[in-house]
Amino acid sequence: MALHKGPQKHEERTTHINPFYGEANPVVGLTQAPPTHRLPDSPLPPTTAYQLVHDELMLDGNSRLNLATFVTTWMEPQAGILMGECRDKNMIDKDEYPRTAELERRCVAMLADLWHAPDPSATVGCSTTGSSEACMLAGMALKRRWASRNADRYPSRDVRPNLVMGVNVQVCWDKFCNFWEVEPRLVPMEGDRYHLAPEAAAALCDENTIGVVGILGSTFDGSYEPIADLCAALDALQERTGIDVPVHVDGASGAMVAPFLDEDVVWDFRLPRVASINTSGHKYGLVYPGVGWALWRDKEALPDELVFRVNYLGGDMPTFALNFSRPGAQVVAQYYSFVRLGREGYRAVQQYTRTVATALADRIEALGDFRLLTRGDELPVFAFTTNDDVTSYDVFDVSRRLRESGWLVPAYTFPPNREDLSVLRVVCRNGFSADLAELFIEDLGRLLPELRRQPHPLTRDKGAATSFHH
Repeated sequence: MALHKGPQKHEERTTHINPFYGEANPVVGLTQAPPTHRLPDSPLPPTTAYQLVHDELMLDGNSRLNLATFVTTWMEPQAGILMGECRDKNMIDKDEYPRTAELERRCVAMLADLWHAPDPSATVGCSTTGSSEACMLAGMALKRRWASRNADRYPSRDVRPNLVMGVNVQVCWDKFCNFWEVEPRLVPMEGDRYHLAPEAAAALCDENTIGVVGILGSTFDGSYEPIADLCAALDALQERTGIDVPVHVDGASGAMVAPFLDEDVVWDFRLPRVASINTSGHKYGLVYPGVGWALWRDKEALPDELVFRVNYLGGDMPTFALNFSRPGAQVVAQYYSFVRLGREGYRAVQQYTRTVATALADRIEALGDFRLLTRGDELPVFAFTTNDDVTSYDVFDVSRRLRESGWLVPAYTFPPNREDLSVLRVVCRNGFSADLAELFIEDLGRLLPELRRQPHPLTRDKGAATSFHH
């Protein structure tokens, strides 16, 4: 969440009300002007308050045209009705809302089965507000498990736990390392490799490594990291040194794509070294924000001292979360999506989305000005940049001009060691249809002649050229 400062004196203003906003007396609108940065002295009619807020929100971008976000922007009306019926139910109150708690438990069981847990009945898991919280929980479990194994020498001023991951990880992992005092050890990008390399990750591990994070679907380019190869490299490390390093799979997006479209890719609990997995129900889980899921292979992977117990139907229910009160609506919507679609339904939705992504990537390549880094054939996400012979404009110019037509397409520079590479990235989601993709390519093609006539790229400050934060 962003941190906001209060308004300076010169920012103080009022919101003027159109006379016809008044429920009964149009003259009221000429006299009422509630302040924007302090509470009004008196209430407004509900229709007036609604219209004021509604009008300001019209200036937001259209979420359906937002090709930057991975978050679900469309659900069926029936899902919306269910969410409305459950938005006042507090997920933490398991005893008061036992059926909501039961639906959460069923979702965990379904994911354990989907991700090939060796014993789904023994798999431990929970819902979260999203993958960021799920990653925090997974990191906490890795650190506590490591600390228990090294109780003879930690805590100590001379021992600092570390976490190995690619430089392409989502920012929540940087936050985890900062908040829980863990040293991040980052595998840089090299050449045309835009994510973690298994051998490079294993080389960074030592007796203080709490785990290695593998990303099933990088936000930078949509590619899968080779989780099986990573586990093999860590197996070899253990054979050489005796150092046993668990793996957490950050499947924020890919854990709800690969099981349906890439069944031959081994990345989940089939690999004994994978201790935990997270995903975002509100990404390719096809649920409005915000819901995530965190699962651990077994009770050994989640130290018991991190788990709290609550009374549930006269029995005992373990809970593990950073947040406390939150609505049950998203969990109910996740269960709705699972029973509504099933395996074949999810497969059909994800395959259509991938088909749209790969076809759109091919159309962009055919324009002649761009080079694809990825093609949308893993996550339905692809990144592309301008060809070397394009000198009149850059990716930031393209992003800015597309915004004029309502399309929100992020442009950004890659991290070390590829800061020289700036790209555009397109995220295809359920609801971004082939028809919308056709409109997108038409708008992009319409812009190119004018961009080609520019004397040079117009972007002066690349850091300020985009508000994209992966």
